[in-house]
Amino acid sequence: MDSKLLELLVCPVTKGPLVHDRDHQELLSRSARLAYPVRDGIPILLEHEARTLSDEELEQLARRNPVP
Repeated sequence: MDSKLLELLVCPVTKGPLVHDRDHQELLSRSARLAYPVRDGIPILLEHEARTLSDEELEQLARRNPVP
């Protein structure tokens, strides 16, 4: 995913930042605890299409991308 595009995108629920998970092709919102799918390079930023992040996934995300 283009880094410039990622800088412009925000979580539609919380308006917070998103983190790209290349391995799972998802955009992760720590504040909303949601993972939005990326299909064919297109982010699907619809709440009903997102899956809920587990506590484990949130901990891993915090370790990989600490909040400044």
